[in-house]
Amino acid sequence: MQKHKADKYRKRRVRDKERQRTTQKHQTQRTTHKPTRQMGNLCRLRTAICHGNSRSVPSTYVEGFQNKDDVLHMPHCILGDTGLKVSKLSFGASSLGSVFRETDDTESQNVVHTALKTGINYLDTAPWYGHGKSETVLGKALQGVPRESYYVATKVGRYLPEVEKMFDFRAERTLQSVDESLQRLGLDSVDIIQVHDMEFAPSLDIIINETLPALQKVKDSGKAKFIGITGYPLQNFKTVLERSTVKIDSILTYCRACINDNSLQEYIPFLKERGVGIINASPVGMGLLTHRGPPAWHPALPVTKAACAEAAKYCEGQGVDISRLAMGYTLDNNDVHTTLFSTASLVNLKRNLDIVRNPLTQQEKTVLQHIITKYMEPLTNRHWEGVEVAHYWQQIKGNEPKEEFVLG
Repeated sequence: MQKHKADKYRKRRVRDKERQRTTQKHQTQRTTHKPTRQMGNLCRLRTAICHGNSRSVPSTYVEGFQNKDDVLHMPHCILGDTGLKVSKLSFGASSLGSVFRETDDTESQNVVHTALKTGINYLDTAPWYGHGKSETVLGKALQGVPRESYYVATKVGRYLPEVEKMFDFRAERTLQSVDESLQRLGLDSVDIIQVHDMEFAPSLDIIINETLPALQKVKDSGKAKFIGITGYPLQNFKTVLERSTVKIDSILTYCRACINDNSLQEYIPFLKERGVGIINASPVGMGLLTHRGPPAWHPALPVTKAACAEAAKYCEGQGVDISRLAMGYTLDNNDVHTTLFSTASLVNLKRNLDIVRNPLTQQEKTVLQHIITKYMEPLTNRHWEGVEVAHYWQQIKGNEPKEEFVLG
């Protein structure tokens, strides 16, 4: 049975790679909807840019602020039908909120400046990260930075560490949250406003009937240009996109375009057909694909943690950094428009940027293929959908001790 699953998984990996190399024109359509000629042209443009055929500077390039050579070296993609030409590697500001460790705000601000000057033009934050601190520190970092040099996204719906105050997807709270975020960021508007971790809502009906219509009002008022949804379970994206009367411009998911779990690939044709921007986060699987290993609270199954630990051990024996392999693997996926990473360290920032200028060597590619075949394929894209949500609702009902959720 296990061999059958592994063989099935291996065949799916082959199909996924073939799909990545195929343009939108030749992709199999999964619904009866036929894209217009204009949509087809946009898809071809997006594909060309993601494959690196366009090396012109993006509209976010500001002479005298960024290093032009670095900007030209950074691959860019058109984010769905938004028209935003975003850097393939983008900056998640969760670390600025001291989510992972105590951080120095001065260094955090220097990290943001360095990221922007060396080619990154997409920033993502949320009220949840540090419970306002991430947005505040990012806002301070952006003071004096040309507004046209970056795109910024934030979120609504997830707020405080206390379990009873953590999530609130009501329309009234959504509108209030946007104003609070803009104040912390020191901005009049953001480029994308997103629903944060919609799987924690009592029902997706609330997202569809309250949260998204409220965000449409935000968009109509000029406080945001585009609307996005985020979460871990992939089927939720399809459900909400099919049911929502509000146009959704982007999705953000995490740990689903990784060496150990590439499930996102199965949803790419559906998302592309609708012109939805595809944002990926945590290419290292929230620590799974590192030599240090994941934190104790990580929700992955023991079998996944064990396989990733063995893979990391093998890489170390070969003198290869598994985190670099993980980043290279994700960035090589031309169907993902941008991948977020987060750090409050200049050293780690430069290490992540290095993969852009110095792609994987042949030795690294050989090691990557080995760990995929030996350690990852037998996992058959195992995930932890539902684990954190069940834990959350048990706490709400008083059936479990109330503990803080560290990340999401």
